Amino acid sequence: MIQPIDAIGREIAEGIRGVFFDIDDTFTLEGRIPGASFSALWDLWERDITAVPITGRPAGWCDHIARMWPVAGVVGENGAFYFRHDPVNRRLERRFFIEPEEMLANRRRLRDIADEILHKVPGSALASDQEYRLFDVAIDFTEDVPPLPRESIDRICDIFAEHGVTYKVSSIHVNGWFGDYDKLNMTKTFAREVLGVDLEAERDRYLFVGDSPNDEPMFSFFPHGVGVANVKAFLDRMTHPPAYITERPGGEGFSELIGLILARRGE
Repeated sequence: MIQPIDAIGREIAEGIRGVFFDIDDTFTLEGRIPGASFSALWDLWERDITAVPITGRPAGWCDHIARMWPVAGVVGENGAFYFRHDPVNRRLERRFFIEPEEMLANRRRLRDIADEILHKVPGSALASDQEYRLFDVAIDFTEDVPPLPRESIDRICDIFAEHGVTYKVSSIHVNGWFGDYDKLNMTKTFAREVLGVDLEAERDRYLFVGDSPNDEPMFSFFPHGVGVANVKAFLDRMTHPPAYITERPGGEGFSELIGLILARRGE
């Protein structure tokens, strides 16, 4: 049973060491980052609470995020890599799941499959951020195109599956890739290699905040998984829903959650 975030008590809040969070429609609201959610991110930074975006967005965006946002790093393209900006040598460190040669071969295959999808699913389009991607192909079904019906989204998924492509549905795109990586596996890798944390042993010390089916592995793993209010639109498609839900949608819900956690900690 999903509980309101008010059920997160003082003991849980005081034990939290970090927050992993999705970006689109979790940290953002209607396509933009609200001041409240970015302010909440700075609140975490100033209190030495680790914050790491876990996103389907592309490498080009993640380069900027790792360098410019108050975060410990970023996991991008649904777990294909993590980037972090080393505060000592002031250089961007990049950790990839797949070797560059395999990545290039996969990209060629994926573009052919994407062309098939665009032909067979009217109204679909390549995501506008596709040119900044290294590992996957993103099919837009609502961000920069008129929203497609669920049947069209399912058809996109079916075509990916027919070609043996791993895919995940976000709130705006269907992302497809070759490889057995996902958000959770790279998050564990980031935690181990950058934070020095074994998430298997300390998963209850971290929050995950998300909003859509591609966040399911994270909701399943983290006992303190939180969905912002707009996750309700996807609950009928999820086997592993979040443990808690905010009252507000998107970035407003993110801010609501962080405010509650800090208040329960007395900060």
